[in-house]
Amino acid sequence: AIPIIANFNSQDIANTVNAFAKVDHRHPELFDAVAKAAIPIIDDFNSQEIANTVNAFAKVNHRHPELFDAVAMAAIPIIDSFNSQELANTANAFAKMNHGHPELFDAVAKAAIPII
Repeated sequence: AIPIIANFNSQDIANTVNAFAKVDHRHPELFDAVAKAAIPIIDDFNSQEIANTVNAFAKVNHRHPELFDAVAMAAIPIIDSFNSQELANTANAFAKMNHGHPELFDAVAKAAIPII
């Protein structure tokens, strides 16, 4: 199943890792393959797919700094499209993985204040 991941779209990627995380199934090879597939198309991800993807990585404690950096850069320009749960899940995933990204956290704070 892993070779086909290269053909996954953003929703396929988010759904796959989210399913594995929901049942706490840790499969490092799969998560690495997903990260490799996600990074080149990260700008195609919507807010829910971004939040679900990093949240899944955090739930299974799978570190992938390159993916998290790419996610942060993709999320910042569209942060106003995130709902409160997506903002919280994204920030929580970065915090849980101890992946500091000040620009992302500043953007999350700016987007969250009006909806708190």
